[in-house]
Amino acid sequence: MGTRRWVAAVFLLPALVLLGALVVYPIVFSVWRSLFDVSGDGFVGLGNYGAMFSDDAIRTALRNNVIWVVVAPTVSTALGLIFAVLTERIRWGTAFKLVVFMPMAISMLAAGIIFRLVYDQAPERGVANAVWVGVHDTFAEPAPFPGAKPRPNTGLRPSGGGAFTTKSAVRAGTSGSPPSSGPSADLPLVAVRQSDVRDARPAAVARPQPGRITGTVWLDFTRGGGGRPKVIDGNEKALAGLTVEAVKGGAVVASATTAADGTYALPADKADGARLRLPAANFAEAYHGVDWLGPALVTPAIIGSYVWMWAGFAMVLIAAGLAAVPRELLEAARVDGAGEWQVFRRITVPLLAPVLVVVLVTLMINVLKIFDLVYIIAPGSSVRSANVLALQLFQSSFGTDVDEGLGSAIAVFLLLLVLPVMYVNLRRIRKERAR
Repeated sequence: MGTRRWVAAVFLLPALVLLGALVVYPIVFSVWRSLFDVSGDGFVGLGNYGAMFSDDAIRTALRNNVIWVVVAPTVSTALGLIFAVLTERIRWGTAFKLVVFMPMAISMLAAGIIFRLVYDQAPERGVANAVWVGVHDTFAEPAPFPGAKPRPNTGLRPSGGGAFTTKSAVRAGTSGSPPSSGPSADLPLVAVRQSDVRDARPAAVARPQPGRITGTVWLDFTRGGGGRPKVIDGNEKALAGLTVEAVKGGAVVASATTAADGTYALPADKADGARLRLPAANFAEAYHGVDWLGPALVTPAIIGSYVWMWAGFAMVLIAAGLAAVPRELLEAARVDGAGEWQVFRRITVPLLAPVLVVVLVTLMINVLKIFDLVYIIAPGSSVRSANVLALQLFQSSFGTDVDEGLGSAIAVFLLLLVLPVMYVNLRRIRKERAR
């Protein structure tokens, strides 16, 4: 246009000054600082880089970064593609896209706080475990009296796996007899939670029945004191719904479930001479769900929160690319007899390839710098397992054991990891412009 170069330089100068102050200078300083020790006075050359790869925490962070780069962009892009294609033909597709994209309006800090609560171990607070526990308890009956155990010196002893078995065998004619008169079919328990017996009926003494071995299972505890051990007192609660098994030679020959008053009855022809066992299923602790933020699952759990935020971003970009796909190509393929899956795989995906690459590369650059979600969601006990390079950079530079030399080396290494992805992105942009 004939504009003098010095005029262009004047207009570019403010941007160049900001670029140099905010980008170029920090990069140069980080490279220089990475060559010095903790104090910044001793030159160590590449020593910080060697220490970086010999540190277990940093190696864990590097491994987690690889997982992030492979899993998070791929899953987000795949979900975005599926949402964009499936919502194209439905009336409420726009509303659905709005809902899916809405998490993008939430900051990483807010999303981290939300998912820290979602993944809470306690089902009454954590949504994920509330759903998981609800599904589990639908198919697995919870224990009636978790944590209960026999009263000491009553002949019941642990028999492995949380079960309790009588020391002596019961004989026909045994019916709630006290221990002093022979083997007892009464089974007193303690350590029962008050909430589990709040609405329970008073325990009843089992009555003799012809051809049956009877007994009572009850909470041998009187509130306020005054009760007698191993004896059913008037106000002591029955333990209904417990399973009582008769065992001979390690095999269950008969079983019964205690009634509302705590009594049960076993057939004498099978249970005579057997030992009574209270199986572990009576006392198993309540299922509390999955430890989402434990060392084993913390990284997949955080990646799940990232996908929740960024799948909408991928969906919107892919939907824009899908709107530009020539409809006549899709219709021609259907006329030629191609099924919807063939149209999707052979035509839609290849035509969307440039858009998919843009989304994938953008998300890869984004996850290489992931910090906020990991810092907020991972509890202190799992931070080392969820560690990533950006978090390790923060901890090395500003944490308890400050080592700015090591932190600068991590920053330079992280920059080197981002550069190839940025190079691929720039080449793609130039090819698009050349077209």
